[in-house]
Amino acid sequence: MLDTLFALRARGTTVWREVVAGFTTFMAMSYVLFVNPAMLAQAGMDHGAVFVATCLAAALGCLLMGLLANLPVALAPGMGLNAFFTYVIVLEQGHSWQTALACVFFSGCLFLLLSIFKIREWIINSIPLPLKMGIAAGIGMFLALIALKTANIIVASPATLVTLGDLHSPQVLLALAGFFIIFALAHRGWHAAVLISILSVTAAAWWLGDTQFNAVVSMPPAVSATFMQLDFAAALSLSMLPVILSLLFLDLFDTSGTLVAVTHKAGLMQKNGTVPDLSKALIADSSATIAGAMLGTSTTTSYVESSSGVAAGGRTGLMAVVTGLLFLLALWFSPLAAMVPSYATAGALLYVATLMLSSLKHVEWDDVIQAVPVCVVLIMMPLTFSIADGIGMGFISYAVLCLLTGKLQHTTISVWLLTLVFLAKFIWG
Repeated sequence: MLDTLFALRARGTTVWREVVAGFTTFMAMSYVLFVNPAMLAQAGMDHGAVFVATCLAAALGCLLMGLLANLPVALAPGMGLNAFFTYVIVLEQGHSWQTALACVFFSGCLFLLLSIFKIREWIINSIPLPLKMGIAAGIGMFLALIALKTANIIVASPATLVTLGDLHSPQVLLALAGFFIIFALAHRGWHAAVLISILSVTAAAWWLGDTQFNAVVSMPPAVSATFMQLDFAAALSLSMLPVILSLLFLDLFDTSGTLVAVTHKAGLMQKNGTVPDLSKALIADSSATIAGAMLGTSTTTSYVESSSGVAAGGRTGLMAVVTGLLFLLALWFSPLAAMVPSYATAGALLYVATLMLSSLKHVEWDDVIQAVPVCVVLIMMPLTFSIADGIGMGFISYAVLCLLTGKLQHTTISVWLLTLVFLAKFIWG
């Protein structure tokens, strides 16, 4: 039955290999169970409810991807997208988390429509590669700033805006230790490097009396505090359109890049460079985002950590199904997630930031039209503490440079449409 459903023999794999790959993928991305609730709690959301929503959204996304698209790709609430949710929509712009959830819901609906009518390919292909790479790297810089701020490695200064924190602080030292543990273990091929780092720092924090141990396993918390708490009326105002579009395009870039990278590594990409069953994969991704918003979490997206499962032999959707079932099992480990201090997750955010910065290798730095917009995004995204503002300034600088240098052939209709949207946001927003 499993062979018929997932084409195991056709892809040269076995049930056992897929199970091992699914477990490997879960261990590689399980840090989201600690990071996501901690980050969304800063937006005023209930930590326990977000933990449950994270588990359920990830499980649903993985099951949909495995059963619909039969691809070895796992999903969960995305890093960068949750930062945009908390630090930009809620803390910077002052919207309620209920409004932010409704924006996630509408962006998921738009994503679903674009997937069904196959408009997504036109949008992604018409946006210049440098901007795609710059946005990915810019989000990495933004995550790095959040991590350094959370761990008090970087603190505010009235004289210089920011400065180095107290390196004698146990919290700062533990955060730095967590960061180096991840890279040391990842270098040796430990797929659970991030999870081990978070648990090690948490254990040290408990020993120092910084956190309290209650239990490891318990009944899952209630999700009622966030379930169906979306403020649709507030999200439907015209001023929220740039926010919804930003969420949509962040998810588009994230999902597209991940699907290409993972399917290529698995040897599943077709000869013409397309992803097999791409429309089904995108429907699974967007459906998980919609369901996640209703449950109470930020955008659910495909995870590049799925490549660790592919490296362990995963080739079919059975790997994703196993990962999804493990996320359901994780529902009973909420006490462990609750005792993780914020600085214990800083190393994980720095690790993800480093991986995202690798996209800069695709930028041709000798080409001003490529280099300048990427630099604008890299600088403005962390310094304005806004992913949306960084993306907007990147689009505007790219369009203006192409216009002034007489290279309008490098632009597309979608680039100018997005540039006008961001210009309107800066002028009237």
